[in-house]
Amino acid sequence: MSHNAEPSGRRSKETHKLNVSFEFFPPKTPKMEESLWASVERLAPLQPEFVSVTYGAGGSTRERTHATVKRIIKEAGIPAAAHLTCVSATREEVDAVVRSYAEVGVTHIVALRGDPAAGVGEKYVPHEGGYINAADLVAGIKRVGDFEVSVSAYPEKHPESPDFATDIEMLRQKVEAGATRAITQFFFDNDHYEAYVERVRRAGIFIPIVPGILPIHNFVQMAGFASRTGASVPQWLANRFEGLEDDPETHRLVAAAVAAEQVENLRSRGVDDFHFYTMNRANLSYAICHMLGMRPVKA
Repeated sequence: MSHNAEPSGRRSKETHKLNVSFEFFPPKTPKMEESLWASVERLAPLQPEFVSVTYGAGGSTRERTHATVKRIIKEAGIPAAAHLTCVSATREEVDAVVRSYAEVGVTHIVALRGDPAAGVGEKYVPHEGGYINAADLVAGIKRVGDFEVSVSAYPEKHPESPDFATDIEMLRQKVEAGATRAITQFFFDNDHYEAYVERVRRAGIFIPIVPGILPIHNFVQMAGFASRTGASVPQWLANRFEGLEDDPETHRLVAAAVAAEQVENLRSRGVDDFHFYTMNRANLSYAICHMLGMRPVKA
């Protein structure tokens, strides 16, 4: 069943708690900082399980991630997970970042190999003296401290993986190294997610596979990003956004409906945990959560 069909056998929302998490990226300018903080404050009353902050390989990005995570923990009072990659850094440098996270109260790290410094599509080469891949990175984080570690998963397989078997073997290595949750790359066809989870379970891997949901703020940009990351864009989805390039209001309404539909269908398939890629904008994620029955908790 495609996810835009009417879901059947929907379970009661009251008996199953919805767990959500939200992903942000560190701001580059004071204006972006303002926008990020407005988003955090808007979403915090939904009591997410955690929020995560992405990480770039460069020094300035690293510092911005650290500052953002520190501020969320201190001022928003919600659990914050810091992303970490092993791109362009030695083991010692990465371990120092892990320790600096611990010092500001981070207990949860999202460990990713990271894209090559040259950009998506280039061949990844481990840094000399650095962690080789995500599994190696997870093991390194666990040696530094008792962190909860989440990792990535790819319902349509990682663009560099020759096949699903190789992809799932990589996930197994990450779990054996200490990962306890996987968050997926975004996808739009729920059948891809369900088939992927079945493959993972058949391989004897039983950690939660949390679907990554991308509310579509800009369809054209999203489609370009999807083509670089190996995520497919179904024709029915392109049809929904056709002709809305200069109609932001209708685009927003359609985007909220599409994402809420996708999440509702996943819930009908037994999924209760969702990770939203917010792009530092709260309104679409907030609207989707509202449509799913979530309400803010007054402080």
